[in-house]
Amino acid sequence: MNRFARLATHLLSAPQGLVWLNPPGESAGAAPECWPAGTSVPPGVIRCCQRVAEFGQALFLPLGGSDPDFAFAGVPLAGGSGELLGVLAVVDDRPRSWTADEVRDLSDLAAACSAQIRARVRAESGRRAQEEEAEAADVAQAAAAGLRSRLGRSQLLLRAAEYLADTSGLDEVRLRVGDLVSGDLKPSYIGLALVRHGGLRRVADPVGGDQPFEQVPEAYALSSRWPSARAARENRMIVIGDRSDITAGYGPEAVAGFDSLGLSTAVCLPLRGTRGVVGVLVLGWESRYDIDTAERAVLTTLAGYAAQAVERALHLDERITVARELQQAMLTELPAVADLELAALYRPAARDDLVGGDWYDAYPLPSLGTGAEAEGALAVTVGDVTGHDMRAAAVMGQVRSMLRQADHDHPGQGPDQSLTAVERAWLRLGLAASCTMVHAHLTPEAGGHWRLRWSNAGHPPPLLAHPDGTVEHLTRHDVLLHPALPRRPRTCDTRTMAPGSTLLLYTDGLVEQRGHDIDVHTDRLGRQLAATPPQTPLDAVLHTLLDTVGAAEPEDDTVLLALRIPAP
Repeated sequence: MNRFARLATHLLSAPQGLVWLNPPGESAGAAPECWPAGTSVPPGVIRCCQRVAEFGQALFLPLGGSDPDFAFAGVPLAGGSGELLGVLAVVDDRPRSWTADEVRDLSDLAAACSAQIRARVRAESGRRAQEEEAEAADVAQAAAAGLRSRLGRSQLLLRAAEYLADTSGLDEVRLRVGDLVSGDLKPSYIGLALVRHGGLRRVADPVGGDQPFEQVPEAYALSSRWPSARAARENRMIVIGDRSDITAGYGPEAVAGFDSLGLSTAVCLPLRGTRGVVGVLVLGWESRYDIDTAERAVLTTLAGYAAQAVERALHLDERITVARELQQAMLTELPAVADLELAALYRPAARDDLVGGDWYDAYPLPSLGTGAEAEGALAVTVGDVTGHDMRAAAVMGQVRSMLRQADHDHPGQGPDQSLTAVERAWLRLGLAASCTMVHAHLTPEAGGHWRLRWSNAGHPPPLLAHPDGTVEHLTRHDVLLHPALPRRPRTCDTRTMAPGSTLLLYTDGLVEQRGHDIDVHTDRLGRQLAATPPQTPLDAVLHTLLDTVGAAEPEDDTVLLALRIPAP
């Protein structure tokens, strides 16, 4: 509970938080958590928690008047049957009001806290059941075999509750369900099918342990005459006691599938999620298997744990898919530029939403015919908006679009002017985030040379590898973009890139690692770039740099963008 209180204080930037518990049988008992040592919870805070408990609704009070003399945000913690478990709350003595995002974040955290409390209660109930079984075994020696059987089933359910609680993908759920039931129920066949697009689709065993499926389709309609489809349709357990049951009640395809698996008994268990049946768990035995009332209860409970794991895995898979699609939609397809090679690489952090605020961009600049930006000029950017979640990706999309617009609204002007325009829009829109970036303009010149002009807003320095093998760190930079920092004129620097030169832009996820000096890693990156043979494909160069310099388990997103002028 202390952990949730601390998370709440960090998430809502509040100095104090608590989990106010309401144990059964105590109408007003409070057990404060995560409060400063040596102090008690003020009566006013307790009254606010009691008000949340009394009405069963969230309470968000701003600090602006005289009563109360603190800002309070509290959300009820509900049990599985809607009973009150307590209140998750934060308190702030500073003037503030609560935003819609903060309301949502505290509500989401309260839901996780409630789930943790319920899991605790279930585990305690399981432990009590195990102790009762052990005591009964000591008292009734004559019924030792029966008691051992019941104890085994109780242990199976305990393991299921713990073993399926932290699964994160469908393959993992499929493996763990198989491991659970194989040791206790000893079925010869374990199948899992999910309700998808109006039908059932099998989830194959990731390690290839399933029986042959010559007569069992990969997908079939919910209206079909399969026992698993019936279990999903009617939301109830379907037991096939012997072959006569399936021949009498189901279609010839189901009979052929039953025979191809060599089964004598099977049971189809609907997986009941919060929004209906999410799938069906199928267990089959080669010899007759008696499923009595006690066994039905065990199977039903096991299916409930499996349903929670499947629903969680589907939610995570969908979230990750949406995040990856969002990120891919915002990553630029690099343009084809004459006499210039381009390559880019993006790797998300190995945590959070697998999406973040790092980006790269490359696009042609408006052609003026003469002057600063002539025909064939190119703009390139690498940037990093703080965060590793969907919000960071959304802000990144705004900044990326604003920068493109700024380049097209200020033709012929340098990258520093475009950054200045973006910073001005950033402040006017009130984007509550920080951002670093390097924005550069490249213009072709005579003799295959290119003129590089860049402006750096607090970003790691680009590396310029010259044809003679030296690598220059382009260290000149200005401050990052942040609403709290004063605006200062943006600067611009220039280099000439000769044929055989390579320019590398990257984000700090490549060189910043916990417990290591970032300058040491940046120098190592420069040496690795200098040692790369000039004929190496640019895509391979980026992957080599990422593998040799980047962290094996990255905590930050990483973007690399390279441009190379081919040598004669």
